[in-house]
Amino acid sequence: MSTASQTSSPRPSTLCEAEKIIEQLQQKLQFSELRVLVLEERLRKRRIEKYGAGSEKLSNLQLEMLEQEPGVSQAEVQAESQRPVIAGDAVEVAGYQRQRRSHPGRQSLPAELPRVEKVIACPAEHCVCGQCGQPTTVIGYEESEQLEVEPAKYFVLVTKREKRGCRFCPGARMVTAPAPARIIDKGLVSDRVVIDTVIRKYCDHLPLYRQNVILNREAGVDISRATLDGWVMQVGEMLRPLVAVMGRELVQGGYLQADETPVPVQMRDGRGKNHNAFLWQYERPGRETVFEFRLGRDRAGPKEFLKNFHGILQTDAYQAYDKVGGAGMVHAGCWSHARRGFANVVKLNPGDPVATSIVAKINALFAVDAEAREQGLSVEARHQLRQQKAPTLLEKIKAAIEAAKPGALPGGALENACEYAIGNWPTLICFLEHPELELSNNLAENSMRPVVLGRKNWIHIGSPQAGPKVAAILSVIETCRRLKVSARDYLSTVLPGLAETRVQCLPDLTPTAWAAQRQ
Repeated sequence: MSTASQTSSPRPSTLCEAEKIIEQLQQKLQFSELRVLVLEERLRKRRIEKYGAGSEKLSNLQLEMLEQEPGVSQAEVQAESQRPVIAGDAVEVAGYQRQRRSHPGRQSLPAELPRVEKVIACPAEHCVCGQCGQPTTVIGYEESEQLEVEPAKYFVLVTKREKRGCRFCPGARMVTAPAPARIIDKGLVSDRVVIDTVIRKYCDHLPLYRQNVILNREAGVDISRATLDGWVMQVGEMLRPLVAVMGRELVQGGYLQADETPVPVQMRDGRGKNHNAFLWQYERPGRETVFEFRLGRDRAGPKEFLKNFHGILQTDAYQAYDKVGGAGMVHAGCWSHARRGFANVVKLNPGDPVATSIVAKINALFAVDAEAREQGLSVEARHQLRQQKAPTLLEKIKAAIEAAKPGALPGGALENACEYAIGNWPTLICFLEHPELELSNNLAENSMRPVVLGRKNWIHIGSPQAGPKVAAILSVIETCRRLKVSARDYLSTVLPGLAETRVQCLPDLTPTAWAAQRQ
């Protein structure tokens, strides 16, 4: 007997056994095919994320050779990089036709900027009439405006405080003019330089080592990075009590959005590896924003911050936000996160009619709020518009998702998107009962973008002790941006003498109170 016959599986003795073996093999084959499809889908997603934005120069052959991924063509990568409008994002959605915005024309410069006039006189031959020879008269000017800039000029500020004494009284006490309050007492630089260092790092994302080079190049002053870092940490420490007041005022409101993002931290424990900490962000849409530094991503952070909050909390579906807040708190979901799952399916499979149709229906829901914004409707009027159009759209969306789920690839992107939407459906429809609620927490995510951009430049936070100070600075910077006030002007006004300010006076110094006083 041959070796092949000895190692082969025994033949079925009856027809029933043969059918069972065939059924088992078919199940294994079906499972293997599904697994291959899931893995191909995941691989295609990784390929799009890695090469979609900048791989237009790769040939189709190169794309197919990369990681042995079949079927990814130049057209697919180019289409993803250009982010075309998904089918269903038509101009007219759900009976609402979005108007095309007309070109705004030539941009005008801000009226509040000072104007410096520069008069250009006509040449001598134009100052005499060519016909009669008499001098011509200025009858007007042809005006144009350009934005000009003066380079930063460094100089040494010499402060002299008067000393006074009575020359007629031998034992009279000498008095000296009081010293102005400063951010860095007896520091080498002025408050403006300290604030400029903070603004450059957390508004312009300029690391301290680059600022060190700039100071050396522009002013001939070599200030170490450790000294610059000391200034920044001093500002953060001074702002912490003020941001604590902002946080208490925030949780007294009725509507918050929250999000979190990782930030690397040097632990200085000899391991030589950064710890992945988190910045938790809580904000009132369009208003105050407070960042809180935490070493972990567990529920302890939001549970502590929101323990006295009794309003509406809008987040993604991260489980750490469950079972937090005070009595009566309402947890609302985000439609952008629900839509994103189906939009990712369309990116992976541009011809998928099921996901494309669902994205179009969710777009129609967002179009309702877009119509309200373009018409300048109040919150109450927007709520009425939602009540007219949203319930029907929601029924269609839910029906389409429930119909898509049974036929979705197990473990695939479409099934995950369906499970996310259906599993969070009660939180997604909260906006029908709460007029002030936005459809998404995109405003909270937008507040994270400066942090994401900044950490690519300043790489990490220097220590766990520095984390709360950095969070305090980011809270003030982002709140000023939201309120459309100058962070430099605010810090220049508030920081000097802030360390000696009584706690009872801090509510009058928050960015919101400061901006209200300037109106």
